[in-house]
Amino acid sequence: MQIGVNVPNFAPGTDPDVLRRWAQTVEGLGFDLLMVSDHIVVTPDVAEQYPAPFYEPFTTLSWLAGVTSRVRLGTTVLIVPYRHPLLTARMAANLNRLSGGRLVLGVGVGWARQEFEALGVPFRQRGALTDEYLHTMREAWQDTDDYDTAAIPIWVGGNSEAGMRRAVLLGDAWHPLRVTPARLAEAVGRLTDIADELGRPVPALVPRIALQETREPITDPDRLAGVGTIDQISADLDKLRALGAETVVLDPFNDDLTEIRQPERAWRTLAAVAAHHKTQEDR
Repeated sequence: MQIGVNVPNFAPGTDPDVLRRWAQTVEGLGFDLLMVSDHIVVTPDVAEQYPAPFYEPFTTLSWLAGVTSRVRLGTTVLIVPYRHPLLTARMAANLNRLSGGRLVLGVGVGWARQEFEALGVPFRQRGALTDEYLHTMREAWQDTDDYDTAAIPIWVGGNSEAGMRRAVLLGDAWHPLRVTPARLAEAVGRLTDIADELGRPVPALVPRIALQETREPITDPDRLAGVGTIDQISADLDKLRALGAETVVLDPFNDDLTEIRQPERAWRTLAAVAAHHKTQEDR
């Protein structure tokens, strides 16, 4: 099982130097994947969760590709309806080629109604647009003379039934976000059922979970995976490994903007997770 990190690419305190240090820390600790989020217009509904400045993901990952050499680079998640599919196909193909085939394209339908309005994209049609655009992108990439890229894995986000169906039909992997261990175990069974119903292969499991270390164990039954002591976080990763997860992405942003300016605490937790993961992989 591989492990990635969702690097905050937003909020006061984020700047090129911080992003560079994040990338070098993630790669230096031996993690397999570095991912960033996506918003284009920081409307009030976006700003409540992800305040400005917000670094656009393709631009940011292209720059980070030049300050890293091994770690894969991805989006968690790119909001597909925001961009013309041929523009997305071109940017993704170019980034994948220029980075040596390191791109992972995590995608989603989006949720910020005001941002959709600002971009002139119909909010109620976002699911249908996502499906159409993903088809268009895959068709475009088949012209390898033009797009000059190897296959780009598409991870489909969305914890709902619709998200799972979209992953089965259009994705290489299902990328649920911030769930409880019990919910994820149940959802894996449902994902298999959906794939059987549609006569399709079961997509890979690649969840993004929280990363929040606490001093005392969390006993709440609704505890998110990745929240708790290092022992609890490590146990969550072991359970995900047993469920067959191919990659797990750790998300260290837990609505505390002070940690954006002081990422060292998250880095210490990541170092402990990396040490546990190496131990497990060496067995």
